[in-house]
Amino acid sequence: QVQLAESGGGLVQAGGSLRLSCTASGIFSSMYVMGWYRLAPGKQRELVAAMSSSGRPNYTDSVKGRFTIARDDAKNTVYLQMSSLKPEDTAVYYCNIKNGMLGHDYWGQGIQVTVSS
Repeated sequence: QVQLAESGGGLVQAGGSLRLSCTASGIFSSMYVMGWYRLAPGKQRELVAAMSSSGRPNYTDSVKGRFTIARDDAKNTVYLQMSSLKPEDTAVYYCNIKNGMLGHDYWGQGIQVTVSS
């Protein structure tokens, strides 16, 4: 059974930093795209950042230059380093790992990030 365990969320002031972690169990993460989505009140879920199995990152425009995604396949873990946080970054952040060829798409339970102004 695949499980994703997220950690690192919380409350931070604008301009501050947080690092999210997501550790997967039951899979070999090196075979998967690993990423983070977020869902803010009144908005649609959006992809924040993702990293391919080869290490290529992809970011939504609003976080470029502020957020950094990284992965450690030896630990089956993906990280999201968030800096220069803004109130508009407030959302529930979800870890996602997927492998289209295998038809696998797994989600974490979500973790709250709140940025106060």
